[in-house]
Amino acid sequence: MAKTPKTAPKPSATARTHRERRRSLLLQLRLAVQKDKADRAERHAGLKRQPRQGTPRTRRASRR
Repeated sequence: MAKTPKTAPKPSATARTHRERRRSLLLQLRLAVQKDKADRAERHAGLKRQPRQGTPRTRRASRR
């Protein structure tokens, strides 16, 4: 005979607050990483627009 599913107990107040805190901290972390990535991309884009100093490369750098 199949087992009847049991309902999970209601989460306690402390569990709810800890989950909310964890979620907000993870959201802040995600937003900080997004901002950092955007800043890095902007900086790198600015660097690549400038002409290269010195003689141009005649040979491709090793990929290893």
